[in-house]
Amino acid sequence: MSAQGALTVLVLPPLGLVLAALALALLGARGRRGAAAMAAGALGLLLVLATPYVAGQLRRSLEPSAPAVTAPPGAIIVLGGDGVLDRGRLELGALTLERVRAAARLARSHGLPILVTAGPVSPRVATPLAEAMAQSLREDFDLAVPWMETTARDTAENARASAALLRAEGIEAAYLVTHAWHLPRALEAFARTGFAVIPAPVRLEDPPAGTLSDWVPNPRAALETWYVLREWAGILVYRLRDG
Repeated sequence: MSAQGALTVLVLPPLGLVLAALALALLGARGRRGAAAMAAGALGLLLVLATPYVAGQLRRSLEPSAPAVTAPPGAIIVLGGDGVLDRGRLELGALTLERVRAAARLARSHGLPILVTAGPVSPRVATPLAEAMAQSLREDFDLAVPWMETTARDTAENARASAALLRAEGIEAAYLVTHAWHLPRALEAFARTGFAVIPAPVRLEDPPAGTLSDWVPNPRAALETWYVLREWAGILVYRLRDG
């Protein structure tokens, strides 16, 4: 795991709040006033963030509006997400598979070629994720993949490398396939390159209705909250770093 990835895991919920609660509990045990109450508050916040209602509202905060694009799209860009090792072989994770499936559907309906972009997902795995994405599109969806970008380590590099590759092919605009909660960061990254993209969001869900079950914490909602908070952190880092 990279230093950036380790920092993300340590700071963001759930682990960040668990560590904060433990530290506060230790201070409370040593007689620090209010520390125990703050520890309980941290654990309470952890439970609230794991509810479908809060996760859904946070997700809505990242749903983008479509930017104005004048050039007709000439390709489909698919951003890699996660990968898993299956008996030593790199396979697509659930998020990446959803994106690849959505791109295949878009390619069939619009007749456009696909560019996949993703570098290695781990220092232990030399195979770029883009290769596994291209293989899945060929074998599972019977679609050729004319372009693979295999070096990008993050969304900003996805944008720069993909824009340069497609411009060299005379293409000035493309559909951009990634999850809805990831699109704001991806759109900002592409905007910095000056390359026009049209968002093609994956899993654009309806907001929670606020029923009783929406307030019951569950692991899926906790994971969704983590993704959203990581995206907001990434957007902030990109804005500070890239301007």
